[in-house]
Amino acid sequence: MGDVKEQYIVDEHGKRVAVILPLHEYERLQEDLHDLAVAAERHEEGTIKFEELKKRL
Repeated sequence: MGDVKEQYIVDEHGKRVAVILPLHEYERLQEDLHDLAVAAERHEEGTIKFEELKKRL
């Protein structure tokens, strides 16, 4: 997101109240948030050894 120029919506006092993002950046951020939520939900799940995974596949 380094080359994206941020645009802000300001209130009557000039305080930033919102940001405008290109749609592709918004969608990328939504995907990242989803991935983080899934990881957070599963962080206490047990692990299996690689050999066991290969057997299951």
